[in-house]
Amino acid sequence: FLSLVAEFCFGFFVILILGNFWFLAVLYLLWLYLDWGTPCAGGRRSHWVRSWTVWKYFREYFPIHLIKTSELNPNHNYLLGFHPHGVLVAGAFGNFCTDPPFKNLFPGLTPYLHIMPIWFGCPFFREYIMSAGMVSASKESVSHVLSNKGGGHASVIVIGGAEESLNAHPGSLTLNILKRKGFIKMALKHGAHLVPVFSFGENELFKQVANPKGSWLRNVQERLQKIMGFALPLFHARGVFQYSFGLIPYRQPIHTVVGSPIPVKQNLNPTTEEIDQLHALYLQKLKKLFEEHKSNYGIPAHKSLIFE
Repeated sequence: FLSLVAEFCFGFFVILILGNFWFLAVLYLLWLYLDWGTPCAGGRRSHWVRSWTVWKYFREYFPIHLIKTSELNPNHNYLLGFHPHGVLVAGAFGNFCTDPPFKNLFPGLTPYLHIMPIWFGCPFFREYIMSAGMVSASKESVSHVLSNKGGGHASVIVIGGAEESLNAHPGSLTLNILKRKGFIKMALKHGAHLVPVFSFGENELFKQVANPKGSWLRNVQERLQKIMGFALPLFHARGVFQYSFGLIPYRQPIHTVVGSPIPVKQNLNPTTEEIDQLHALYLQKLKKLFEEHKSNYGIPAHKSLIFE
C-alpha cells in the first residue's frame, strides 16, 4: 500500500517537472532541503490525517484489533518491539498510525512508528507518512523520541526489519531477532522500558512464492535487500471481485497484543554483557507473551516461535 502511494506521489512530482508547473517542483525541492531533518526530529503528525474515515474501513477490512495486557504509565518513555514484519505490516500501521486504537487504550502515550529512512526521500509521500506519525528508523530519530523528559513517548520498531518479510509465509513463526540488539542498546541509553508486541495473523495476509533459504530466489532477494536497503518478497493474495489471484490482502483477522513492560534503568554506556542480558530477557518475555495468547488466535499448541 505504501509503495503504491509512494509511486503515485513520485509520478505527480515528475508531472510537475515536465509540465508547466516546474516552478512548483523547484519550490518543493527547496522545502525538502530545508525540512530534511524533520523525520529524525519527531516528524510532523496530524490528528486530522490519522482520523480519516478511510482508516476506520481499513481496520475493519481484516479486521485489526489492538489487545492491551498491561498498563503503560505515561510518565515513562517506551520502546515497543513489533513482531512479525509480515509483508504489509498492517497491524503496526493500523494500530499505531491511525486514531483512535492506541489513543483509547493507552491515554497519555504518543506512538511513533519508525520506518526506513529511504521513504522520507520520496517527494510529497514523506509529508503524508509524517502526518500519520511515522518517523525515521535512524539512531538519531529513536534518540529524539526517547529523550522526552516528561515521558509519554513510545517508539514502535519493527525489529525484524525488511529482511523478515522474506519469511512472511502463512503459518510462519520465524523472527529475525538474535543478531538485532541495537534497540536494546537504545533502550538502555535512554532508560526506556521495553515492551514486546506480537501481531497474530500478520503473516496470513498474503501467499508468498516459495523461497527457502539457499534457494536461488532467496539468494537474489537477499542480495537485492543488501543493495537497496529493502526486501522484495514475491507475493499475491486476492483480487477485487475474485479470491483466486490479486494483490489485495486476504481478509484475515489481525490481533496485535501489547505485552507488559520490562523496566529498564538508564545506562549511558552499557557493556556488551549488559546488552546481551537484557536481550535474553526480552526474548524470554516475547516468547511468554506468544505462548500465553497463541491458543486464542488459532495457533496449534505444538507451534512455537523460532528465533534466528
